[in-house]
Amino acid sequence: MSHRLFPDDVLFLQRLLSCCGLYHHRLDGDYGPRTDAAEAEFEHRCEAIAEAEGRFDARSEGNIRSLQLDAQELARSSLAAIRRRLAGDGMDARIISGTRTYAEQNALYRQGRGGNPGNRVTNARGGQSWHNFGLAWDVGIFDGGAYVTKGGPYAQVSSAGKVAGVEWGGDWPGFPDPPHYQKVPPGQKISAARTVFESGGRA
Repeated sequence: MSHRLFPDDVLFLQRLLSCCGLYHHRLDGDYGPRTDAAEAEFEHRCEAIAEAEGRFDARSEGNIRSLQLDAQELARSSLAAIRRRLAGDGMDARIISGTRTYAEQNALYRQGRGGNPGNRVTNARGGQSWHNFGLAWDVGIFDGGAYVTKGGPYAQVSSAGKVAGVEWGGDWPGFPDPPHYQKVPPGQKISAARTVFESGGRA
């Protein structure tokens, strides 16, 4: 039995594995031998990507390995470039968020709304964020171990983080999101991405 990436949402896991070309069976939410085998192969390929592209801290590793495989390569390349840019300033960067299930996204959306504690951090419900499709990650910058919340350093490293194929959330005019990076298929709207993901890439 391999490690369960999304133990509370097997259907979500099957969709992700299918989008990666590793699961070719019915999307039924049943964690059986076929799903287990596909997840084991996913983990094997994650390890190969880490070996080729370089490894990071445990938190970054866990979040990177929640992404689709092609997005993992970009996330590693982007983070490495950001860390090189920050090295001269004595700061560090980590990937602090990766793929989120729809339920996790909805919980984040409720934060700061309807009397729930915390600040509003997203306008996206479940199925409305690129995080929900294994294609987006958030970078946190740390100065002496302290998490940097203001946008200045994030903007300064964005040119390094925007490796080929990566879009930076700080460039969005309506709701800038400086910690956010993503791999977006050219010309694809998020509604189409949701359809593709929910079909396991078979749409």
